[in-house]
Amino acid sequence: QVQLVESGGGLVQAGDSLRLSCAASVRTGRRTATGWFRQAPGKEREFVAAISWSGSSTDYADSVKGRFAISRDNAKNTVYLQMNSLKPEDTAVYYCAQVFTPGLTNYTPKQGHEYPYWGQGTQVTVSS
Repeated sequence: QVQLVESGGGLVQAGDSLRLSCAASVRTGRRTATGWFRQAPGKEREFVAAISWSGSSTDYADSVKGRFAISRDNAKNTVYLQMNSLKPEDTAVYYCAQVFTPGLTNYTPKQGHEYPYWGQGTQVTVSS
């Protein structure tokens, strides 16, 4: 069982930056891949970014490439999403999700159904 808690959301202006954090209650040594997803009002949930257990593999949605960066600190069981040059269309509730990946050090799933564990979400609002 994994509990995930997101933080760092807020209200910012276009062009600003935010850093989201995803703290996980995972027993030390258990390998997980982590993804960030977002859901805007009236829209389906969409993939944003993912990072493998080792951190050597990352993947991004085309809409955030070059602006967002995902990273992790396994010693703190925390994954980060640095969001730069924010746009109004980035407004959404952002969720982090995890899946255990024993032996799959470069696994970065992009589909929501591949993640069994989800946080409660944090709101990001970007004003124009």
